[in-house]
Amino acid sequence: MKTIHTGGISYIQPVPGDTAEWYYGIDHENGDLYDAEELIRAGAAAQGNALCLIRYPEGTVYRPLQRTPGVYMDTPVYYGGGVCFLCVDFIKKTIRILRFDCDTAETTGIAALPLERAKNCYNLQLHISPLCLTRQGNEGVFEILWPERTGFALPPQESFFLRDGNTLYFSRWYETGEGADYRYWEEITARDLQGNEIETLPGDLMLMPNGEIWQLR
Repeated sequence: MKTIHTGGISYIQPVPGDTAEWYYGIDHENGDLYDAEELIRAGAAAQGNALCLIRYPEGTVYRPLQRTPGVYMDTPVYYGGGVCFLCVDFIKKTIRILRFDCDTAETTGIAALPLERAKNCYNLQLHISPLCLTRQGNEGVFEILWPERTGFALPPQESFFLRDGNTLYFSRWYETGEGADYRYWEEITARDLQGNEIETLPGDLMLMPNGEIWQLR
């Protein structure tokens, strides 16, 4: 048995993207970004959270940023030889996109945005590819906030999960009937950057460790 010292983070999972060697864990004691935002607005102490990266198979642990009051990090993605992650500073009211270089273990900034760019942090996330900052709020709107800006209304049963160039992929669910007649199913909706529907795909899509997108049907 190998012991990995994560600083008390007891759950890790693969970093999304074209890598099979990086895992991450986040201290979610105060919930996700939106939960932390709500707590801070209510006057709670802004303790900040911790993110650790673990390289497989050796199990080396890296901490790209130290825990800082008022600063919260969210799910990273692997892109272009680095692990990119979102960092929201609720005290300075900024959103930063940072990159941990997998070769040098150095953390550098990619972009900095005013926190007011996002209505709130509900479903504020990094996605690929290319690297982009998105938000799907509970008011029925999907937005790309960086590097370009676009947004459009979205049906409540659709959820964004993957970008491939100028094509955005959303998971759409359906349910009909009750009891023995109840039926639930999902399909994939492809849209352009303006929200126009391009096509509907059966099954599901998966981004594989080599960067390929597999359609399961």
